[in-house]
Amino acid sequence: MSGIQYGVVAPEVIKELGALAFLKGIVGGTQPQAPMAETLGFLLVEVEEGRAVFEGTPEYRHYNPIGTVHGGFAATLLDSALGCAIFSTLAKGEAWTTLELKFNLVRPITKDTGPARAEGRVIHRGRTVATSGGELKDLGGKLYAHATTTCMIFPAK
Repeated sequence: MSGIQYGVVAPEVIKELGALAFLKGIVGGTQPQAPMAETLGFLLVEVEEGRAVFEGTPEYRHYNPIGTVHGGFAATLLDSALGCAIFSTLAKGEAWTTLELKFNLVRPITKDTGPARAEGRVIHRGRTVATSGGELKDLGGKLYAHATTTCMIFPAK
């Protein structure tokens, strides 16, 4: 993933741009991908209001001792997609945090699975609480995991 920038930005940058524009900047390369994305080898690749998609390729370095990709790989991609789907709906100055993440693995992931896409979509966006759901699938559409999250929304100050 050479040429991709990773890092964090000051909260003022996000506040000035707005959540959706900031996330689109990550996809477009004008804002950095998260440092965690470099660590695990995944990227935010699509975003629109209420929807976010991350892609990553499971590798041997993601294996647990029993010979499959650790569930944390799927959980991280799904947590990122679900959280960013909600983040994409925030007004300037609003903030959010995850309250709960529930995910299910439905089949083993290995280094032979190939690229995987975690897509998150907002289910409900209230004033102080939002929920989203999504799936982790391979490029052929085979389901490997699914998840839901609940996030708390903090109003702009």
